[in-house]
Amino acid sequence: MPETEEPPTPAAPWEYTLTIPHDLRAVTVCRRTLRLILTTHGLIGLVDTAELLATELVSNAVRHTNGPVILRVSWKPGTLRIGAWDANPEPPEPQRELPKHLDLEEGRGLGLVKACADLWGWQPLSRNGSKGKYVWCELTTAA
Repeated sequence: MPETEEPPTPAAPWEYTLTIPHDLRAVTVCRRTLRLILTTHGLIGLVDTAELLATELVSNAVRHTNGPVILRVSWKPGTLRIGAWDANPEPPEPQRELPKHLDLEEGRGLGLVKACADLWGWQPLSRNGSKGKYVWCELTTAA
């Protein structure tokens, strides 16, 4: 049986932006769109973790704000960045200690992001005249 090779990681940078309505059902659209983007670009090895991270970022944005949310996914060789913009300029709530809160339905999102991402952060960011914030995380690949 022939051994399958991993597809090469993309060499050129790219970026996708998806604006979603304030609706928790849109989180599924983001997750499925992200899977398609990463699969198309040969980043299959990042799909599961990236989906988890995007789901947490987007669902937090939808749950804690009243306006639209923007998912941004970008690639620079070796680094995948996933971010969610929302219209609330307040900093994200501090993450709880993950092991103590794994069984909770809420309040563990940023703990999962911190545990699974190589790097994460947030920044105030205005978009189209609306003040808000951008919460992001990165996954890196071996060179």
